[in-house]
Amino acid sequence: MADFRSSCGIIVADALNILIKNKGLQVPSVEAASIVLETPPDPSMGDVGIPMFSFAKVLRMGPPVIATEVVKIIEAQLAEAAASVGNFLQTGPYVNVKLNKASAVSSVLGKIASQKESFGSFDQEGKRPLSGRRVMIEFSSPNTNKPLHLGHLRNDALGESVSRILKAAGAEVFKVDLINNRGVHICKSMLAYIVNHSGHPEYVTDKGLSPDYVFTLGDTPESLGLKSDRFVGDCYVEFEKLRKAQADALESAGKTDEPTAAEQTAQGMLVEWEKGNVELRKLWQQMNDWATGGIKQTYARTGVSFDKYYFESETYLKGKEIILKGLEDGVFFKAEDGSVRIDVTEASGKNKDGGDQYKVMLRKDGTSVYITQDIGTAVSRHADWNFNQLVYVVGSEQQYHFKVLFYILKKLGYDWTDNLYHLSYGMVNLPEGKMKSREGTVVDADDLVNSLRDGALAEITEKGREEAVGNPAEVAEKVALGALHYFLLQTTPTKDMMFNPKESLSFNGNTGPYLQYMGARISSILRKSAENGLAPDYGEDALALLTDPAEWELVKTLGDYPSVIAKSAKDLDPSLVANYIYEVSKAFSKFYHDCPILSVAEGNKKLAAARLALAECVRMVLRNGLDLILVPFLETM
Repeated sequence: MADFRSSCGIIVADALNILIKNKGLQVPSVEAASIVLETPPDPSMGDVGIPMFSFAKVLRMGPPVIATEVVKIIEAQLAEAAASVGNFLQTGPYVNVKLNKASAVSSVLGKIASQKESFGSFDQEGKRPLSGRRVMIEFSSPNTNKPLHLGHLRNDALGESVSRILKAAGAEVFKVDLINNRGVHICKSMLAYIVNHSGHPEYVTDKGLSPDYVFTLGDTPESLGLKSDRFVGDCYVEFEKLRKAQADALESAGKTDEPTAAEQTAQGMLVEWEKGNVELRKLWQQMNDWATGGIKQTYARTGVSFDKYYFESETYLKGKEIILKGLEDGVFFKAEDGSVRIDVTEASGKNKDGGDQYKVMLRKDGTSVYITQDIGTAVSRHADWNFNQLVYVVGSEQQYHFKVLFYILKKLGYDWTDNLYHLSYGMVNLPEGKMKSREGTVVDADDLVNSLRDGALAEITEKGREEAVGNPAEVAEKVALGALHYFLLQTTPTKDMMFNPKESLSFNGNTGPYLQYMGARISSILRKSAENGLAPDYGEDALALLTDPAEWELVKTLGDYPSVIAKSAKDLDPSLVANYIYEVSKAFSKFYHDCPILSVAEGNKKLAAARLALAECVRMVLRNGLDLILVPFLETM
């Protein structure tokens, strides 16, 4: 309906410019893009409302008078153009428009029928809003010391959904994943493996890791019957238990300021890893293979994919090179403790004591920090794929990090820094409270999907739908993914959210399963109609019969889809698509209640065929929209 609404704005702008000319005013002409298009509170008042308040000062007339004059000009001089759009009326300070239903219905449903999967991707001029734009988007970015958890699932859903929406709007999208496969956190899992699983705990002494350490493969995920990334995550939890036991012992001895032996050993292992210790790198490679292998299995299960994987182990050296070059050029300085730093007060403001803020770029032992490798990764990416924009999908707790990262890249002279954007999103928790990886209280992504799948399967079994759905296990898996992704995406990204598994699986209300049910219901209607010899009719004479208020509201809602895609792509906000699909489903439910299809066919087959065409268009929009928000479409349910 966006093209009809835009036409209303064009006609009113033309009328205002004629009014300005008639009054002999020396003021700028009114641009159609500046016309505010609203929806009247009562459908009986019209489909589009255009307020005249903003023109009162320029025209030196009251808004109601302006509205009256505009309507007169349209009727006298713009009648031919207006006739195909609708009836323009003065309602107080508004010019309201009752759209030409026959033209609008034929236009909207005709476009859906002809464009099919691509409907929603084009504006009223037939162009893709983001055509020619190259967007690189980074999301997920897991650590290889644990499996994906609920927090990652929100990140993954946002990244994948935004990518699909950007593509639908015409952008060329390149999806990347930065695998955090180096750092002290990885060494912590490695240390726990040596102590608990290698068969040679003697390699860890009270002075740290023995210089004689030799890689030995002991326990494996296969031997323990565990998913490979889960096994590595268990090692990380084991390290924390070891660290805590040592910390408690130090506290009892009154040595609260001393680091534990486990922490010192892990840090020493990182230093050795960066020096290229061959045996240590063998263990590191094995554990990384276990972690990334399991993580990629979860990606495949949840419908997430990437065009390229970046590994910190391959980019951190690039970052170190850039920092050392920046040190020579005076961008950075060496602090008294030997670390390399930069003043970032300009980006972050003063610290809590009112002093300048400094960021460490290289530790005093020469090892890298996160921002070091992020700089190397950003530079490598721009060289790999010349983007117009690079979007980082990362939680809101990292806002400071990205402010500083973008500031430092700018200081280093990279002119593409202005094209970097942090898509910040809020925390996601469960009713039980906040999750903590090191304490083992996170909700594993696979466990969560399994739980949702089992709940959906129980619902199918309870209702005796096993035979009707075909493959109950496959359908239950898709219902689980629909429940999960819709719940995660229906909320504006910036907001924190509470994920309630039970609520997400409901087949009633604003949920993924409800939308899937609506798609399956429409599919069933179309199948039954075909069995009864009834086919959709897109002829103008048939579509002109769609005059019921419920039919009209549904058509108008469908017509809004292209503008929803455009705004969602512009704002990088999948919740706009998610909530729109829910509105379509509600509008269809009312339509189907008020406007039966099969039962009316006996008395008016053409009307039934037109309603069937409308139902088919709803299914197409549902299918398109659900795909953008990672909700599998189901033909039967």
